Amino acid sequence: MKSIRFRFLVAALAVMLGAAIAKSQTADTTPPPPRHGHEFGMEGRMMGFYAKYLDVTDAQRAQMKEVVHKEHATMKPLMLQVRQLDQQLKQYEEGTYDEVKVQALVAQQAQTLVQLKVQQTRIHNELYQLLTPDQQTKLKEFEANRAARMQQHMHSQPASAPQE
Repeated sequence: MKSIRFRFLVAALAVMLGAAIAKSQTADTTPPPPRHGHEFGMEGRMMGFYAKYLDVTDAQRAQMKEVVHKEHATMKPLMLQVRQLDQQLKQYEEGTYDEVKVQALVAQQAQTLVQLKVQQTRIHNELYQLLTPDQQTKLKEFEANRAARMQQHMHSQPASAPQE
């Protein structure tokens, strides 16, 4: 169960950080190229949803873009390091297993994930501070409802397997 939670945390972190990196790579003078599949960034599905749901102003949106762009230089190297460590770990999944080397790589990755989470929390705080008190309340309510749905989903019993 702990492994599933950790994987979920890492996946959620990757999505959030991917959104920050994707947004910081778009140029303000030219429109972003059309994207296929999942979109991230301020115009992406999640950030777009939050912006629409919270009814952020154009000024708030511009400030948020500025924060994300400013943090790109900090976040990108950490994301690349996590990806490289994942690739290095993959060789031990598919090849000869060396527990000492795997533990060293996982320890290094854990440190990188800690740094990522610290940066992510700081960025989220900066973005949160740009919201009005009403928007902050609305966001808190949305996140509480989402957490309750996730908790309910995590504790729901799986459907029983068909009997033969």
